[in-house]
Amino acid sequence: MRITVLLGGVSAEREVSLSSGLRIAAALRERGHTVTCLDPAEGVLTRETERALLAAGVGSAPPSLAALAGLASPSLSPALGIMPEVTDTDCVFLALHGGQGEDGTVQALLDLVGVPYTGSGHLASALAMDKHLTKVVLRAAGVMTADWIMAPRDGEMDADEVGRRLSWPVVVKPSKQGSTVGLSIVRAPEELAAAVAEAFRYDDEVMVERFVPGRELTVGIVGDDVLPTIEIVPVKELYDYECKYTPGMAQEFVAELSPALEVTLADEAQRAFAALKLGGYARIDFRLDPEGRPWCLEANTLPGMTPTSLIPQAAAAAGVLFPDLCERIVRLALASRDRQAR
Repeated sequence: MRITVLLGGVSAEREVSLSSGLRIAAALRERGHTVTCLDPAEGVLTRETERALLAAGVGSAPPSLAALAGLASPSLSPALGIMPEVTDTDCVFLALHGGQGEDGTVQALLDLVGVPYTGSGHLASALAMDKHLTKVVLRAAGVMTADWIMAPRDGEMDADEVGRRLSWPVVVKPSKQGSTVGLSIVRAPEELAAAVAEAFRYDDEVMVERFVPGRELTVGIVGDDVLPTIEIVPVKELYDYECKYTPGMAQEFVAELSPALEVTLADEAQRAFAALKLGGYARIDFRLDPEGRPWCLEANTLPGMTPTSLIPQAAAAAGVLFPDLCERIVRLALASRDRQAR
């Protein structure tokens, strides 16, 4: 097959996307497919550029906002709809993270030009990208998620009210970002304003959420299959950008859970997947509190596929090699296209 991998882009997760996409491209080439890597910000990548980006890897911090602003304008994304690398391919593998790549914009464009693509559709992508709307839908579906407050647009929050409604500590994060970009744990009222201001640097909406102590767990879903639950133990208190993408900064392993809890987590993940209308594959993140109750944090519609990412680790634990995982994700995209055409 001819497959175009969309990667890079201009979101704060650009480096993660590049790492994911280049690894996906190598895996699909290993399976005999003809693969083109296309960066909406820079164009088609040469093999020499691919090798240089692979060698550079993911930094310990996301690119600065100034560096991202220096790339091609996000408004150029509609041009993808007339590029032969998009219109003349059998499938687009979306390895974009954050921004227009994950919020349904690119998905809607691909729907308009009739090109099959991996992952969820434009509506589900937009819904899951918005953490506030995600939590509203999860609550309606009976999936436990921690209480939260949305910060006012002017950023002025009453710390006393936050303490009364949520108690300390709280988590402050952009509502439509990933990879913990702009996220902070706030333990005292006097720290709140600075954390909210930092989150507003990355988004126009900011969420303040009750902090759930306990174990960090994630459940991957590929098609109808629920992958083994992965537990994450970062070297720092917060599983932040550095811990996620720097080898050795976090221990990640198949969680030791009771059979009953494993079933509960799988059921909660599948309910979240269905409620958000996700498709293809996704990762559902949880915190398991000291009483053994799982609290859903969010859903990732285009989870990372870097060497340290969690979906590939969960698939490996299930005996699925990375090239086979990528191949299956493509096949799911084509099957979804065929169902819609009937």
